[in-house]
Amino acid sequence: MKKTKVINSDISRVIAQMGHFDKLSIGDAGMPVPAGTEKIDLAVDNGIPSFTQVLLNVLEELEVQRIYLAEEIKTENPKMLESIQEIMPNVPVTFIPHSEMKQDLNNCRAFIRTGEMTPYSNIILESGVVF
Repeated sequence: MKKTKVINSDISRVIAQMGHFDKLSIGDAGMPVPAGTEKIDLAVDNGIPSFTQVLLNVLEELEVQRIYLAEEIKTENPKMLESIQEIMPNVPVTFIPHSEMKQDLNNCRAFIRTGEMTPYSNIILESGVVF
């Protein structure tokens, strides 16, 4: 049995296959996912699992060099923005319109759907290198 923190086989597989500059997204239960993007659906109930729980789990194994957040998170969900900034204080952030974020999901290896039910709780993680 796998000893590391990411035990979901689909998430573990996607992370293992990622290279430099590849992207992985984590988001709320309402984010529309393009048909061509793999969706790993973890949502079981309102808030279960939370966006933050899943983000923390993924960060146990994925080296991230940049994150992308919706511009709208600043006004519509500042508590989540603060939480993300506390979790990843040294990672550069690029803010983009939510409409652009939805389009950018076409360029992600996968989208991990959480049970999060707060607005604009979506992130795109850009893979870095560990050397």
